[in-house]
Amino acid sequence: MPRLGGKYEMEVEEISKSREEYQSEAYRACGLHPAPAVLVEDELAGQGPGISEESLDAVIRRHLGLPPL
Repeated sequence: MPRLGGKYEMEVEEISKSREEYQSEAYRACGLHPAPAVLVEDELAGQGPGISEESLDAVIRRHLGLPPL
C-alpha cells in the first residue's frame, strides 16, 4: 500500500485495530467495510485476503483519471 501511494503521489492512510475492535458492535455501527479492506476514496477496491495489487492499482488509476495499464 505505501508503495502504491508513492508510485501515484497520493496520501495513504492505514487504520489498524485489534481483531476484537474490528469485531465489535461499535465498529459495525460506524459503517466501514469488514477488515481487511482497501478503500480508494469511497470505492471498495478489495476485501479479504485476496486483495490483489493489480486490482488496487486499477482502481487508483481510475480515480486519478489515468488510462488502464
